[in-house]
Amino acid sequence: MNSFGRGFFGLPPVVKNIILLNVIMWLADLTARSVFGIELSMILGLYFPKSENFMPLQIVTHMFMHGGFWHLFLNMYALFMFGQVLEQVWGPKRFFIYYMVSGLGAALVHETVILFQYEKLMNVISPDQLNLVLNEGVEYFRNGKVFTDETMQGLQLLLNTPTVGASGAVFGILLAFGVLFPNTQLMLIFPPIPIRAKYFVLAYGAIELYMAVTQPGSNIAHAAHLGGMLFGYILIRYWRKTTNTLY
Repeated sequence: MNSFGRGFFGLPPVVKNIILLNVIMWLADLTARSVFGIELSMILGLYFPKSENFMPLQIVTHMFMHGGFWHLFLNMYALFMFGQVLEQVWGPKRFFIYYMVSGLGAALVHETVILFQYEKLMNVISPDQLNLVLNEGVEYFRNGKVFTDETMQGLQLLLNTPTVGASGAVFGILLAFGVLFPNTQLMLIFPPIPIRAKYFVLAYGAIELYMAVTQPGSNIAHAAHLGGMLFGYILIRYWRKTTNTLY
């Protein structure tokens, strides 16, 4: 916890470099958009594999892109607060593995949910509607237009909306902190009350599960958040069975 007093440059190396990389990519996205009219987040964000915009490298790059300042700030603040503690306990190598497994696991769960939505749409869309979405949907979307038909619009958005952000990995970090330090007291901003880490993580997970079930089509990847927690928990359990240390 001593790194709080030393500020950003006192952070352990992996947390510090992840924050730096995310900030650099956000600034690069802003610069490319304003100077060249290119949205890097629309190129490096993760698309559904059936989309013509999908590239394998997006599986990793989407974790370092963000949709706006507050999206970036909240993720990096959580990483700053909790990630440095975990890296000090685990060491850089194990922390980096955990971060990436949580982030990639989150992407896998998110894409699996998208697959179910895709299959559902494909079962009800007509061949003519499908051809129109595949042939015209990308151009319409780039011009800010969506189909009025609900099924066509759903497929158009599914194929052309990228997922960005480190939230899946960050939720894995929150889960790990709650598991390793369950009785640590956290002070919430709203409402301003103390809460133990284990209850904070459980409450967050419950909220995300509820949102994932009730709002599957929202712009927030709730399933990815749950996926980050799930894969993080599995990895912690695996480490506890295969090592002699508590962590």
